[in-house]
Amino acid sequence: MTARSFSSWLKARVPTLDRYVFHQLLVALLATTGGLAALIWLMQSLRFVSLVVDRGLSLRVFIELTSLLIPSFVAVVLPITTFVVSLFVYQRLAGDRELTVMRAAGLSPLALARPGLACAIMATFMGFMLNLWIVPTSYHAFRQYEFQIRNKMAAFMLQEGVFTKVSDVMTVYIRSRSHDGTLHGIVVQDDRQPDRRATILANHGTMMIVNDTPRVILYDGSRQVIDHKTGRLDMLVFEQDSMDMSSTHQEDARFRDAAEMSLNELLHPDPKEVSPRDTGKFKVEGWRRLTSPLTCFSFAMVGLFAVLRGVFSRHGNIKRPLAAVLTVVGLLAVNLLLQNLASRNMALIPLIPLIALLPGIVCSVILFGPELKAARAQPRSV
Repeated sequence: MTARSFSSWLKARVPTLDRYVFHQLLVALLATTGGLAALIWLMQSLRFVSLVVDRGLSLRVFIELTSLLIPSFVAVVLPITTFVVSLFVYQRLAGDRELTVMRAAGLSPLALARPGLACAIMATFMGFMLNLWIVPTSYHAFRQYEFQIRNKMAAFMLQEGVFTKVSDVMTVYIRSRSHDGTLHGIVVQDDRQPDRRATILANHGTMMIVNDTPRVILYDGSRQVIDHKTGRLDMLVFEQDSMDMSSTHQEDARFRDAAEMSLNELLHPDPKEVSPRDTGKFKVEGWRRLTSPLTCFSFAMVGLFAVLRGVFSRHGNIKRPLAAVLTVVGLLAVNLLLQNLASRNMALIPLIPLIALLPGIVCSVILFGPELKAARAQPRSV
């Protein structure tokens, strides 16, 4: 189906009012979600500015690294922006008396809410796609990239005349760097072995990658180690020596965060990777991924209920939206509290999907129940 034929089919099947309201909801949802995610990205990316300032990373690497966090920001703000957009657009339609005209034309609450429901369902499906696939993949790539920068590339970000802290246990100083990459006047403080802390001096050296690990080849230098038992200084003079510049020798054993694990790994934790004390936390994270998209529907229904329930009134235009905002804030607080308690007591885990879906069901029953009940009560024509 081509774009033109799909547009023709949409115009023929979907009423004009539904397309009008849905267009406003969709544009507002994309703009609000994108703007809020960009704001959070800007605030969170400040944590990595030190990699650019202190270690000389390029702007391209900085953007590539921090942009991998954007899907997780979108997944967090999507339920909130879905509620805000549903409440704002329908409240504006009510304020401009457009809802009053639609009601006068014979549209029922269900007909008025159709565009909002379609937008909420679309956001819910997008939430599932983000939580179950995009976010774990992008966050895993982020952790891998960050680990590589901090533990492998850091050794190449040495600045002239500056004591650079390559890792928590190694500090490197170079006097100058030639155009061909040769380092001159090298001083290394190596504390990777606490009982044999070494100070290495070298006239010059070169950096290279050996087996995916940064190493420096040192020339015309000495290695000085103080023996803590005897207090004697041991000095080894060398013409050529090589030294591992990574922060650890077991880089493949990097601990995986819960956010980068798959749903199956969270719901069925591997005892070899997850301690029994943390099993509840991982299972709660898995259920959070499954239920968080459902809050898009529930929060949107709270917004629709606040605007479409009852007749238009000046006081209701303030009280009902305010009550909806307080309700969503309360639901978010209850969700966070329940997840914290369920990580300690796994018997509370079934309450997580209940709290996520129940508000939407209750609002739907109250808002659409009388209409659906009346439609069933009407006698069918033979």
